[in-house]
Amino acid sequence: MNAGATAHPRGLRTLFFTEMWERFSYYGMRALLILFMTAAVTDGGLGFEAPEAGAIYGLFTSAVYLLALPGGWVADRLLGQQQAVWYGGILISAGNFLLAVQGLWSFYVGLLLIVLGTGLLKPNVSAIVGELYRGDSGARRDAGFSIFYMGINLGAFLAPLIAGTVAAATTWRWGFATAGVAMALGLVQFRLTRDRLGEAGLAPHPSPPQVRRRGWTIVSILLVALALLVGLALAGAFTIDVLGVARSTGTIIVALSVFFFGYVLIFGQLDSTERGRVWVIAAFFVAAALFWAGYEQAGSTFNLFARDYTDRSFLGGLFASGEHPASWYQSVPAIYVIAFSPVFAWVWVRLAGRGLDFAAPLKFAFGLVFLGLGFVVMVFAARLAVDADVLPTWLLVTYLLHVFGELCLSPIGLSAVTKLAPHRYVGQMMGTWFMGAALGNLVAGVVGGHLGGGDVAEMPGQFLTMAAIGIGAGTLMLLTSTLWRRMMGGVR
Repeated sequence: MNAGATAHPRGLRTLFFTEMWERFSYYGMRALLILFMTAAVTDGGLGFEAPEAGAIYGLFTSAVYLLALPGGWVADRLLGQQQAVWYGGILISAGNFLLAVQGLWSFYVGLLLIVLGTGLLKPNVSAIVGELYRGDSGARRDAGFSIFYMGINLGAFLAPLIAGTVAAATTWRWGFATAGVAMALGLVQFRLTRDRLGEAGLAPHPSPPQVRRRGWTIVSILLVALALLVGLALAGAFTIDVLGVARSTGTIIVALSVFFFGYVLIFGQLDSTERGRVWVIAAFFVAAALFWAGYEQAGSTFNLFARDYTDRSFLGGLFASGEHPASWYQSVPAIYVIAFSPVFAWVWVRLAGRGLDFAAPLKFAFGLVFLGLGFVVMVFAARLAVDADVLPTWLLVTYLLHVFGELCLSPIGLSAVTKLAPHRYVGQMMGTWFMGAALGNLVAGVVGGHLGGGDVAEMPGQFLTMAAIGIGAGTLMLLTSTLWRRMMGGVR
């Protein structure tokens, strides 16, 4: 790509493929994770009960979001974003290769390395994209991020198909190794084409040497403490109740969020307009947490439903089991996002041109309603599954409705928070968005463990409850949208 007015920086290609391979690695291992944990030991799995597996899954996926906050701090203050991406990728690749090693110690340490690595890489690769477009026009910058976003979904689409097929044709371990190889490929291309990035994200923000030393001291102490804690746990010095840890983590996330919003509203020296906008962000935080708690059951509840209650005979002759891998269905949301993102973007612009420019609260309401409708579909699927395996169509329609909800809520929320947050709190307010996603992922794992491992006869009622929560929350947001819009103080 040349340096013309409408061309994109050459470094965008480097970051596109780095993110594509990282997302391939993440979604490849995530598609296998709960299936591997709940598979019998004789089938190469860990033989965990579904509730325990769901709690571990939820803790892992929520920690990925939570670690993005300190990961950004380490890059800004100590490493620089390019170095953070490099070392993060190394940790991710090593973690996946450890998952391919037999043993509980390697499983837990592997998950920990992936969490630490993703916390370093994920926020900072996006930050470098922003650096490449510093000073550029809004349209060109938005187009660059749209291209980058396609890399995310391309990796998320391919990974479950490839890693899932490898795992089904060989063993779970080789499936995880595939994810490790993918991240290694991303690292190789990042290193070979890193010069295209120039100075973008190359160095941390300037700070006095004593400040940097203090920062490295804090990081070193935390890492040593973490290593000791993990070592003692693996040595059997104490037992960890993962379900208890999951519940405690959820409580801590909620408490931190309440404390933060309370502190900003009471002591943040906000004017009346800013205070109203912070209240709106708090409402969006709750809505996002509810949404992700349902949406992210794709990797837990729906993954187990695909394995246990879905007819997977299509192309089943290619596999010894006579069924295609349940993990294949984890590719469906990504292909829907790729297909329908331009459609939704066109619809919003078209409606705005006709004077129907829906504000963010309305779009959030639509997102939650779509989420609930997806669970309505699963109510009927579960009723049929009591008697026999159901067609994949039920999952495909559910994922379609949930992706429609995602496209109404996720990009809109990211944009709205940056516009609504008081300037001096923008970074911290974005942190609350990640905390909402972390809380939702945690709940999705815990709920998925209980629901996916329970009696199928109880599923219709449980899915109906989730549908009622989604549609009820969406309806409440819809009915109060005028109030929220007024509190947004002119921001749309």
